[in-house]
Amino acid sequence: MKSRLWIFTKRLALVIALFTWPVSCETVSDVGATIGQVTGTLSPQEADSIRRVGSAVGRTFEDITPEQEYFIGRAVSATILDSYSVYDNPEATRYLNLLGQALAMASDKPVTFGGYRFLILDSDEINAFAAPGGFIFVSRGMLRLCQNEDELAAVLAHEIGHVQHAHGLRAIKGARLTSAFTILAIESARTLGSAELADLVDAFEGAITDVSNTLMVNGYSRRLEREADEAAVTIMRRVGYDPRALVRMLEAMDEQLEPGGLDFAKTHPAPTSRIRDIVRIRGFNAPAPPVPEQRMVRFQQAMAGI
Repeated sequence: MKSRLWIFTKRLALVIALFTWPVSCETVSDVGATIGQVTGTLSPQEADSIRRVGSAVGRTFEDITPEQEYFIGRAVSATILDSYSVYDNPEATRYLNLLGQALAMASDKPVTFGGYRFLILDSDEINAFAAPGGFIFVSRGMLRLCQNEDELAAVLAHEIGHVQHAHGLRAIKGARLTSAFTILAIESARTLGSAELADLVDAFEGAITDVSNTLMVNGYSRRLEREADEAAVTIMRRVGYDPRALVRMLEAMDEQLEPGGLDFAKTHPAPTSRIRDIVRIRGFNAPAPPVPEQRMVRFQQAMAGI
């Protein structure tokens, strides 16, 4: 069993990483001023002064920055890799990243703070995950289902679509961040004690759990999956892949997946419902681009042994 010291160190490291995030001056100063006034730490005049300064130089904490998204994604990725092993195949991983990077550059979010990264999970499950910040995982089971590069591109473009629309971040309960920043405001005038540190760790670990559960347990809503599919169709068109490959993949999944399973069927809407939405996306029925022979050759070489 892991020692209590190891667990505490791991949790503390997470807090240190997450607290490198910039915090809105206005939000923290306003909360801190109110609490300081109520507790008697600040006079009413001092509290008003802090609020005015915060209002003048800051803005409300509404958008998570790219740096924040990166740290959240890194922590969520660690959670995923705690449940799955990495498939050790340098050639296949290199190929997956080359293809993924080309698709990501054609998305509406071509750059993330830490860059897009693609990894293969050593699992027979048919599944794929996209953690915030561009960390994308594809299982061996999913790769085996792909019959050509266009179909693999469809899988990756869909996951890139989730990153593009920041779907993972939407899973975080706002109350968790509010709680964390309130604690920071209270403690700004004194040393952070062990109890307050524990509360902060719980708040931020809870945010990671929110995202991880959405990816691996609960799944996205049909609306968010439709947004990711729309992004996938656009990305594939821009790079020169046939969006119909996305429908072919879903049809193959519909044949292979078992209701109530632990893979794609558990975390995604029924393939048939997604197909009905996809065929109505603008540009989906445009003439299919030609398929270079080399495309199939490199796909077969990279996927050999998967």
